[in-house]
This record gives sequence, structure tokens and C-alpha cells, in this order.
Amino acid sequence: MNVYVKIFLTAFVCAIFMCVFLIPLLRRIKIGQSIRREGPKGHYAKAGTPTMGGAIIILSIVFAVLYLHFTGEPFDKNTLLLLFMPVILYGALGFLDDYLIVVKKNNEGLGKYFKLFIQIVWAGMYFYLFLDKGLTSTVNLFGREIDLKWFYGVLVLLLFVGFTNAVNFSDGLDGLAAGLLIIAFSATALIARFAGNTEVTLFALAVTGAVLAFFCYNFNPAKIFMGDVGSLALGATLVNLFILMKMEVLLLVVGLVFIIEGLSVLIQVIYFKATGGKRIFLMSPIHHHFELKGMNEWEVDVLFWLAGLGAALAAVALAHHFFL
Repeated sequence: MNVYVKIFLTAFVCAIFMCVFLIPLLRRIKIGQSIRREGPKGHYAKAGTPTMGGAIIILSIVFAVLYLHFTGEPFDKNTLLLLFMPVILYGALGFLDDYLIVVKKNNEGLGKYFKLFIQIVWAGMYFYLFLDKGLTSTVNLFGREIDLKWFYGVLVLLLFVGFTNAVNFSDGLDGLAAGLLIIAFSATALIARFAGNTEVTLFALAVTGAVLAFFCYNFNPAKIFMGDVGSLALGATLVNLFILMKMEVLLLVVGLVFIIEGLSVLIQVIYFKATGGKRIFLMSPIHHHFELKGMNEWEVDVLFWLAGLGAALAAVALAHHFFL
């Protein structure tokens, strides 16, 4: 079996297997989602739906990559460490936050400022390891190589903090974040394959397979939610893969919908504070604005998925023209 098909199917089957057995278990032990009371009223019925499903995605990725590594050794050990670091660190942060909210009934979880602090620490650790492995601080700006030197660390920090939170904000409708991530990681795998980067291609395919399997249970009406454990880990993983390919600028294209989601929250907060309570959007993140305008969840999902697909195709075209 082709190695690319093998890792995709391994992650997919592993995630399906865990979803089948774990979703009923999560229901029995009442690991259920709490719903924002100020959110759209149609979401109230989702209270109690099993969450922390991102753990299934992470475990499936880890199993698929390690299985392939120990049976065929396609991964360099140093690269494997870098590939796994964001998944484990950011996944652990999200898991702890979910655990406090869902199990311990602490509505604040870890607290937004503490989570931000830990995200910054994790990004710093990643950058240290990145430099220790001898990787460079240059970026490819559409064919022009620029050495950012120390500012590259700032860029890494901004990308990790920005995208982990942006993906987290996008996880607000059934299947929305999962669908966008399938599109983004599929494009990442395609770009990496064209670039001849086998390790990133394989890892991206493992992520795509695991998220696709999860999506089978997450589309509307969702039987399980991703939770912070999934959104933080997958946002960090997307950043990591483009850093390893030295195509950081293309991340901004592939992840355009995530950026819009994150900016809608930032703009709403700034405008609200500056005007003493006025709002630009009916509700942020922006997918809720479309809901409150009268669109149903499926309509919003499809609209955002199409936008994500357009961004992904643009990234592939730009990669082919400027980077390959």
C-alpha cells in the first residue's frame, strides 16, 4: 500500500474506532458541552453534547505517525520531535482547560490571560528547539529570501498565538472548524508533496485523516464537539507545518477564514470598549453574526467552507508559482 494512503487510512480508521466507542462513554460520564447563554438560542439544545473530542484526533495522529515510523522509518527523529511538539503542548493546554470547565464546572477554565501566557511560553520553547535543530530564520516572501534574524522569533510567537486562538474561535458551529481544517491540511499535504517534503506531507495526511473521521460525527447535528484540546493543538500544528516548509507567508492564505474569525473577535472587543458598548457585528466570532442575520448552521458552514476552499486553492497556486 502506498505510504501516503497508509498513514491517511490508519489515522482515519483509528479515529472512527475511537469515536464509535468513546462517544457513548462520554455521554454516560456526562462529559458534555456547556452553552453560552448570550449565544444564538438555537444552540441551547446542544448543551450536554459530548466534548473534548479533539483528544480522539490527537491520539489518532500520534498512533498513525508512530506506527508508520516504527514500521517504515519515514520520519527523521529530530523532525518528528518538532512535528509532535505543538500537538502535545497545545493539546495538553486545551485538555486542561476543557477538563476544568466540563468536569470541574469551573466556567473560567484556566482563564484567558493564563492561557495566553502558556501559549507564549510554548511558542518560546518551540522557537528554542527550532534554532537548536539548525533551522533558519529566513522567510520566503514570494520568491525573495529575507532573513528576519531575532524578529523571526516574534513572527513565530504571533503565528502560534494568533492561529491557535483563531481556530478555537472558529469551533462554534457544528462541523465548521473541522471542515475548514480538513481543507487547510489537505492543501498543506498537497503543497508539501509538490515541494518534496515527505515528512510534512505524511503528517498533514495523518491530521487530515483523523479530522475527517471526527467530522463524520461532528457535522450538524453534532454528536461530539472538538473542544479546546483539539482546536488549540490543530491550530498550532497548522502553523508548525508551514514553518517547517519555510512557507510561512502561505499560512496566511490557507488560514484566511481562521484569520477573519479571529479578527472579528478582536475588532468587536476593541470597538465595544472604545464606544462604550456599541457593536460592529451582532455577535462575534463572525459566524454567529451570519446566524443572527437569519442563516442556519448548514448555510453558514457551507459559505465558510467555500471561502476556505478558495483560500486553499489560492495557496496551492501561489506555492506552485513562487515556492516550488
